[in-house]
Amino acid sequence: MFDLDTWQEIVQTMRRNKLRTTLTAAGVFWGMFMLMVMLGFGDALERGTKRGMGGFATNAVYIWGQRTSLPYKGFQPGRSIDYNNADAAAVKREVDGIEYFAPRNQLGGYQDGNNVGRGAKTGNFQVMGDMPDMRFIQPMEMVHGRFLNDLDVQRHRKVAVIGNTVYEVLFQNGEDPVGQQITINGVSFMVIGSFKSAMPGDRGERQAGTIHIPFSTFQRAFNYGDRVGWFAITGDADASATQVEAHVRAVLRNRHSIHPDDSQGIGSYNSEKDFEKMSNLFWGIRLFVWFVGTATLATGLVGVSNIMLIVVRERTKEIGLRRALGATPFSVVSLVLLEATVLTGIAGYSGLIGGLALLQIVSVVIGPDNPSMGQPRVDLVVAFGAGFILLLGGFFSGLLPAQRAVNIKTVDALRAD
Repeated sequence: MFDLDTWQEIVQTMRRNKLRTTLTAAGVFWGMFMLMVMLGFGDALERGTKRGMGGFATNAVYIWGQRTSLPYKGFQPGRSIDYNNADAAAVKREVDGIEYFAPRNQLGGYQDGNNVGRGAKTGNFQVMGDMPDMRFIQPMEMVHGRFLNDLDVQRHRKVAVIGNTVYEVLFQNGEDPVGQQITINGVSFMVIGSFKSAMPGDRGERQAGTIHIPFSTFQRAFNYGDRVGWFAITGDADASATQVEAHVRAVLRNRHSIHPDDSQGIGSYNSEKDFEKMSNLFWGIRLFVWFVGTATLATGLVGVSNIMLIVVRERTKEIGLRRALGATPFSVVSLVLLEATVLTGIAGYSGLIGGLALLQIVSVVIGPDNPSMGQPRVDLVVAFGAGFILLLGGFFSGLLPAQRAVNIKTVDALRAD
């Protein structure tokens, strides 16, 4: 039941000791404020990092050939491992858990460009021989037309899908590129689609300057025979990328007579491992933030408890008089607990609102398209959950002072100075 006198008494007690109340509340305010700010910026850093790794499947594996480092079955070390169509077929046939599979070739060396023209316009771009599955391993947003399909590969069609940088160089703004002809190192291809990269930063710019043509057409048009540069693979829902990587390496190691202990013969990159490391890193950051924030809040709550002990000591005679006039132990305890909870709640929720307000301001300043950091935010459920826990902490911080108050003997209280 709401007791106006009790609330007026609490307010008067706080107003009589403004400096003490303010300093005590400041500790709780600062603890909650810093917890909200650290949670918000931790979330912003995590989302910014994930955005920087955007455009990659989180369970992708890339495997390529290198040079062996150990002798095996009569072969000397230093042997170059090169893949072919038969290797691709064997991997697809023998490895379980593959969702998307794309053998790839690149015209020229790593990051090398190639002369591409359309009429009087020319540019230097990467040219990749790809399978239709590549669209799901390295996501992209189609702007015009479509990506490669199985018929393009089966029929060795001379078609191409171009990135938006290629489009900007070879076509007029607003022009539909579908059905137009481009030449790659003197070989003519028909454009069937254009895309925007889903990746940020340098990787996105590199992908935007890429041309994808059917894998089979690439091998024929540029005299690659049955060579395969490398494999891009993702695992399905029932298999981890690490399991798929190990199985693929085993198949290729067996086909090319590579020593089981040779770590150099086959090169690979597993994005799942990187994402797992990143997830563990940010789990640790969140744990650290909660630890620091909770410790700071705990310090403020200890201050509340200490102040309430001082308040009880100062009001010893008043408490004794209350008991002499018939006040129950519960009424004395509830008064102390309510005062501690109210002080904690006002300071804590002020810090919570202040922290959320600062995050909102910073979020507007950073903007939604910042390449290195996301907009800081805290889930409201988490925020007000923390506020509720803080109220419980305020309640428990008043238990010791309340116990001290109820243990005061009436006779001793009335004799106190």
